[in-house]
Amino acid sequence: MLSRPVVLIGPMGVGKTTIGKKLARRLDVSFVDTDVLVTDEHGEIAAIFENSGEAVFREYEELALQKALGSNQVVATGGGAVLSGTNQRALEAATVIYLSTNGLHMRSRLANGNRPLLKNGISDWKEIYESRRPLYESLATFEIDTSAAGLGKVIESICEKLEEL
Repeated sequence: MLSRPVVLIGPMGVGKTTIGKKLARRLDVSFVDTDVLVTDEHGEIAAIFENSGEAVFREYEELALQKALGSNQVVATGGGAVLSGTNQRALEAATVIYLSTNGLHMRSRLANGNRPLLKNGISDWKEIYESRRPLYESLATFEIDTSAAGLGKVIESICEKLEEL
């Protein structure tokens, strides 16, 4: 059983949701995705951005993270959740895993998504990732590079690191 929530952070498309679901199953705990909490309550993220703006979305995201951190479970966040000072402080109560990538596989992962911040595709993704990378690094309890490892290896690496804590 977890003694605190395990939160996955990292860039859009890195696999936080996929990895989070499998990790939760492996740890025999619940899983929640903050983007799903937002969409369940407020509608599609792209529509929130279009109709209300990014600032309103970020407020919804803060509330979703606060709710998710109320249980010792695995939590996947949106890529920009780390931008909020409120979220940064909230993450101090969790084990934070930064899922990093070299970006080589991101073009195909992002191809069919509806991501409001990626108007110019992969070039926007790279710019956003580089601007957020210092936050991911500073907030992380530890980092797992997802670039070359298969899903099973990523889960195994996370579990090994969690056991060391």
